[in-house]
Amino acid sequence: MKTLDAKLQAIHADPAGARDFILADARDADMAFGLAAPGVDPATGRTRSLAEYRDQIREIVRQGLVDVMLMSASTNDVLAREGLFAGSAVTPAVRANDSTDIHVLAGATYPKQPPRPFRTPRIDELMIGGADLALYSITPSGDAERDATALEAYREFRGEAEQAGLRHFLELFAPNVPVPMTDIGRFLNDFVARTLAGIPERGRPIFLKMPYSGPRAMEELVAYDPHLVPGILGGSAGTTHDAFRLLEEARRHGARVALFGRKIKNAEHQLSFVRWLRAVADGEIGSAEACRAYHGDLERLGIRPHRSLEDDLQLTEAVLLV
Repeated sequence: MKTLDAKLQAIHADPAGARDFILADARDADMAFGLAAPGVDPATGRTRSLAEYRDQIREIVRQGLVDVMLMSASTNDVLAREGLFAGSAVTPAVRANDSTDIHVLAGATYPKQPPRPFRTPRIDELMIGGADLALYSITPSGDAERDATALEAYREFRGEAEQAGLRHFLELFAPNVPVPMTDIGRFLNDFVARTLAGIPERGRPIFLKMPYSGPRAMEELVAYDPHLVPGILGGSAGTTHDAFRLLEEARRHGARVALFGRKIKNAEHQLSFVRWLRAVADGEIGSAEACRAYHGDLERLGIRPHRSLEDDLQLTEAVLLV
């Protein structure tokens, strides 16, 4: 059994008592950032190639500490044909849809425009190699016409996915255009509750991926329905302590899932970074201690850190400073 399925079973069997936590590496950036998706090699300052990016995915999967590896359809195709996930406890997942607000193309202003949903891969292309899990993403804008269009596109996807036996998890981004509201966390929670109210069990997402909006918003969602299995997205890179504390705080207030992409991709040593993420996710170590332990690994490996330990222990993400 994949660790994802075992953990979901445990969470639903005992929502209040289960300590299981699902950790995912989000490596679908080539569907957002194009040529910049692989990131920069910290040792040379050179932009990595797509082949190098996929090598990193192979290493993380073989390490076996994440539960889910999220990829683009093209990357899943390459790695599935290699048999990377055969016999692995890691579940492959594929980004199912595009949204114009996350098309960060050179010279384009799409991220600043109201979002428009669309899909590049077909359902059968998502399921190459036996993959049965996809990510569907929505960016609500608070505009009735645009949000109705987004939800209708989601309904169409769900119908096709159910027929094909494809599971999914639902990602929500905060509005990318100005909205006349101050409590974005409550808005997103309401959007989730209202959206899922119209979806029977067989078509519902197996977990959620949302920005962490603070303790109150997370606890509100968990109290509403502990079977929603709320998860957080990692967001920008930040400091190492930012990453570990974000995970620690979200877990403390009821999150069951964390999907980190840039925070892992930009790490000096990704395997060590994931090792300590896993330890924080499982409640084995605190975030500050994990940060110190990670720097200890870098020193032993002879890798120069991006920041001094003192600077890397700083918290810079706004949601962690409230």
